[in-house]
Amino acid sequence: MKYSNFMEVTFKALSVNEGFARVCVASFCVQLNPSVDEITDIKTAVSEAVTNCVVHAYPTSVKGDVILRCELEGDLVTITVTDKGVGIKDIEKAREPFYTSKPSAERSGMGFTVMESFMDDVQVLSNSFGTCVKMTKRIQANENEKVG
Repeated sequence: MKYSNFMEVTFKALSVNEGFARVCVASFCVQLNPSVDEITDIKTAVSEAVTNCVVHAYPTSVKGDVILRCELEGDLVTITVTDKGVGIKDIEKAREPFYTSKPSAERSGMGFTVMESFMDDVQVLSNSFGTCVKMTKRIQANENEKVG
């Protein structure tokens, strides 16, 4: 599929980079003139996906990379968040509300649930070589409302 525009950035799986990822995607999506609610939804979903990479993908002190890609085609935003970490053993279980593989770390287990509630579609592919979360959202026409 040919996209009208895209961007891709790679950064270390560190919690300080979660805010960078949110702002990066939000800034890129502004060209579609999303509503404030739509941009907030996108930022929240990206935050959850990146946080999953930070917390779960690289369990050792050596943190790997997160690859964030945002593609725009017409009014459709496609965001992929990819890591090269340990992968998710049971994707269906991980997508259940309140399930967490790290209860001792006081995780809520709502990451995928949040992503699914704010985006139109969320797909998760994972194996022992990493995980890719692909999220899409259609932006409604907003003639009178500007983000910025």
